[in-house]
Amino acid sequence: MLSQTTLEKLRSLKLTGMANAFTAQLTKPLPDLDFEERLGMLIDEEYTLRENRKLQRRLTQAKLQQNACLEDIDYDAPRGLVKAKLLELARGQWLHSRFNLLITGSTGCGKSYLACALAHRACLDGFTSRYYRLPRLWEELKIAKANGTYGQCLNQLAKIDVLILDDWGLVAPDIERRQDLLEILDDRYQKRSTIVTSQLPITLWHTHLNDATLADAILDRLLHNAIRLELKGEDSMRKNKKYCKLEEVQQ
Repeated sequence: MLSQTTLEKLRSLKLTGMANAFTAQLTKPLPDLDFEERLGMLIDEEYTLRENRKLQRRLTQAKLQQNACLEDIDYDAPRGLVKAKLLELARGQWLHSRFNLLITGSTGCGKSYLACALAHRACLDGFTSRYYRLPRLWEELKIAKANGTYGQCLNQLAKIDVLILDDWGLVAPDIERRQDLLEILDDRYQKRSTIVTSQLPITLWHTHLNDATLADAILDRLLHNAIRLELKGEDSMRKNKKYCKLEEVQQ
């Protein structure tokens, strides 16, 4: 009876992990452990459960385009990807230093996958993340201006530890979009990390922005303390995967 009362109190206090561990100890007694050790097991179970919930929330909120992880990256494909550099990024020091990461390369070479894999690792390490295709983000900001939530959206973007801007350079920016970019990057400058993926070489970004003054301001905030990953090779990772699947079906 006393045990049942204790369980009910633990659950009413939302200590689900401790309640589950306590139930397990009642089911399978641990006579070789003293009180402090048993209490430690209860606390460990509660801590683990809460950390797993936090991680799941971070992954859900990140809305990563691909189910990507660093362990699954293909280093054999001839695209100039250096394993040592990826392993260094996996350690996360670039996030603590608030560096940006710029990933460029041709269509289908795995830019988005790399970005999502690094953001996934960041989530595992306790950082928040959010994926956006830049053209879609511009549309969302346009709607936010219309309904009066633009400032709120900018504040939310400023608080994200790792912001992915995918498909940079796919859509030509007008004056409104350039100003949006400046607002976003200015809020994040030396405070948070931004990952940008683009088919355009970085040397063409200034021309693409099509406004010398705003381009200078935008790129100054983006390129300063930025790590660059320039993927090479003409073969598309996406095409190669489709070809492999086709071979499997034919066999």
